[in-house]
Amino acid sequence: MSKSLVQQVALPAYGDAAALQVQQAELPPPAPGEVRVRQAAAGVNFVDIYHRTGLYPLPALPAVLGVEGAGVVEAAGADVDPQLVGQRVAYAGALGGYAAVRNLPAQRAVVLPDGIAFEQAAGAMLRGITAHMLFSYVRPLRAGDTVLVHAAAGGLGLVLVQWAKAMGARVIGTVGSRAKAQLALAHGLDRAVLYREEDFVAAVRDFSGGEGVHYAIDGIGGETLLRTLEAVRPYGMAASVGQVAGQVAPLDPALLGPARSIALSRPGVMRFMSDPQRYREGADATLARLAAGMRIMIGKELPLADAAHAHRMLEAGETTGSLLLRP
Repeated sequence: MSKSLVQQVALPAYGDAAALQVQQAELPPPAPGEVRVRQAAAGVNFVDIYHRTGLYPLPALPAVLGVEGAGVVEAAGADVDPQLVGQRVAYAGALGGYAAVRNLPAQRAVVLPDGIAFEQAAGAMLRGITAHMLFSYVRPLRAGDTVLVHAAAGGLGLVLVQWAKAMGARVIGTVGSRAKAQLALAHGLDRAVLYREEDFVAAVRDFSGGEGVHYAIDGIGGETLLRTLEAVRPYGMAASVGQVAGQVAPLDPALLGPARSIALSRPGVMRFMSDPQRYREGADATLARLAAGMRIMIGKELPLADAAHAHRMLEAGETTGSLLLRP
């Protein structure tokens, strides 16, 4: 197979959204162990922004951003099952997603059941595997647990709410507007907190009968994480999964206990997915949730060439649900 020119969004150097460059680049044939995927949709996630700014350094620059997508396998390299060619697949955790066509490690390609659309898979894979990691590994969730989810109307938030509810938990979540509150409640949230109008710690105490939640999931960071610790009951846990509001200052262990007696975890889904068995387990769990009725709300679809605009929207908090790029 010869090389071909494909549209990509590349990052030549770390910076703001303006650093992203749309280009036509040569794509070599898939190497041994790889497949070539013509993408139907690519997911946009906060981890892409962290890669773009250098907060999470990339192995090398220039690089093509994006770690999640879905499409059709066009070709397979050596040592790959040829029956994958022609299959509808999705993936997460493989850099290079902001492209019309890409080469992908074959072990990352997860075959999609007929009933799951490309856009649903592209908006679900990374978030679903994150939910599986949080609720099965970081702190196994039990029926009857109370959970706090920040940004409950965001792409990850809506998945976490539905996942936790399906496991029998009661969920309270923070949102930035009444419209976002309605969206999260429509996806199963038990109590929405308009954080600009209410003290979310007081709301959590009321929701939990004064005890605090068993499990708080915080992708906001900054001062919000410090307040989140106040919302966790003794022997509960807070998981810090992002820092939209900025990095967290070094924490004094006294903030966790012994008076509070709580745990703090800083899990990373990219590290979780580095183990092929865990990756496949999380992907299978995500597809099972989708088949069981989990809804992926696609808040916005933009052309691949508008990746910089997508980043600006995400950073400004202007999105709800999942944000996709369409080649």
